[in-house]
Amino acid sequence: MHFLDQAKIYIKSGWGGPGAVSFRREKYVEYGGPDGGNGGKGGDIIFEAVAGLNTLIDFRYTQHFKAQRGQPGMGKNRYGAGGEDLVIKVPVGTQILSDPTPVDGTEDEEDGTMEYEQELLADFTEVGQRLVLLRGGDGGRGNLSYKTSTNRAPRQHGTGWPGQEMWVWLRLKLLADVGLVGMPNAGKSTFINQVTNTKAKVGAYAFTTTKPQLGVVLHRDREFVLADIPGLIEGAAEGAGIGDRFLGHIERCRVLLHLIDATGEDPVEQFRIVTDELAAYGGGLDEKPQLVVLNKGDLLGQELMEDIADQLREEADVEEVFIISGATGDGVGTLLDAVLPLLDQPPENDEDEEAPAAEKPWSPI
Repeated sequence: MHFLDQAKIYIKSGWGGPGAVSFRREKYVEYGGPDGGNGGKGGDIIFEAVAGLNTLIDFRYTQHFKAQRGQPGMGKNRYGAGGEDLVIKVPVGTQILSDPTPVDGTEDEEDGTMEYEQELLADFTEVGQRLVLLRGGDGGRGNLSYKTSTNRAPRQHGTGWPGQEMWVWLRLKLLADVGLVGMPNAGKSTFINQVTNTKAKVGAYAFTTTKPQLGVVLHRDREFVLADIPGLIEGAAEGAGIGDRFLGHIERCRVLLHLIDATGEDPVEQFRIVTDELAAYGGGLDEKPQLVVLNKGDLLGQELMEDIADQLREEADVEEVFIISGATGDGVGTLLDAVLPLLDQPPENDEDEEAPAAEKPWSPI
C-alpha cells in the first residue's frame, strides 16, 4: 500500500431544507389555516478515527466531501427529513489543521517570502474518537410557524440555513513507542527487519527507505511498536529532503534509537548532524530518552567498534554506546533490554508534549 502522510481536502456540511408554504384543504373546512412544516436539518461533517488504516492515500483521489442537504418541509405540518451525516474515517494519529494563513508583518521585502500559521483543529490518538467538525444548517421554518393573531394566513417561509465549508489539511503522525533515527544508510531497515516481522526494503545505498515503516517488537513477553523513519540529512528540520515531515512522525515516540553507521565517514559528525536536527525541529524531540547505537559491528570487528564507541563518548559526550549488528543480531538483545525500562517511565508532561504540535507553523508541500 502506498504511504501518504498529508492531504488537503474540502469539506462542506449540508444546507437545511426549506420550510413549506401550505394550507389545509379539507372538505367542510372553509377556512383552512397554514400547515406548512419545517425543513430538515443538513447533515454534519464528522471525522472518526478507525483501526486498520495507516495512510491517507484515499484522500489523494477523493478530495471533496459534502454532506447531504435537509429535505423540504411538507403540508399537513410534516417536517422534512434531516440530511445524512457524512462520516470521514481517518487513521489513528491523524491531525486536522486549518488552511495556512499568512502572519501579518512577516513578509520579507527582499525575496517576498511570508510566514504562515495553522490552527490545530483536532488530534485523533485513539480508535473510536469522533468529532463533528462542521455542523449542518438548520431547516427553514414552514408557514405554520409564522401564524399570529394578526397574520392568520402567512405565506412566508424559511429557506434553510446554509452549511459550513472549509479547506483543511490532514496530517498523519505515526503512533509508535520507539522511533529509529539516523543518517541515510545507517542500517535502520536492516535493524527493524531483525527485530520485527516487517519486510522493509534493504539496499547498499542511501535513501533505501523513502517512507516510514512500522513493526511490532516482541521481547521478553513484552510488545512495543517500532517506527523506522527515513534517513535524516543536514537541514532536515527546515524541510531538506522533506525531513521536517519525517521528523513529525517521531513526535509521539516515547524513546529514540539513534543508529550510527560505524563504517561511514566520521561517526561523531553523523551523531552531531542528527542531534542538531532533532533540536532544531523542536517539539521536545531532543529531550526524549535516546539510546545511541553503533551499528554494523559485523563488518569492523569488536576492537575497532570499541574504539569508535570511545570516540563518541569522549568527543560527543555520549554516556553509553550500544554496539550491535543489525544483520546478524549481535548485541540486539542487550539493546532491547535497555529499551523496556524506558517504556515503563510515564511521560513527564503530556500537555507540554502536545502543545508544540499545535503552535508550530507548518507549510504544506
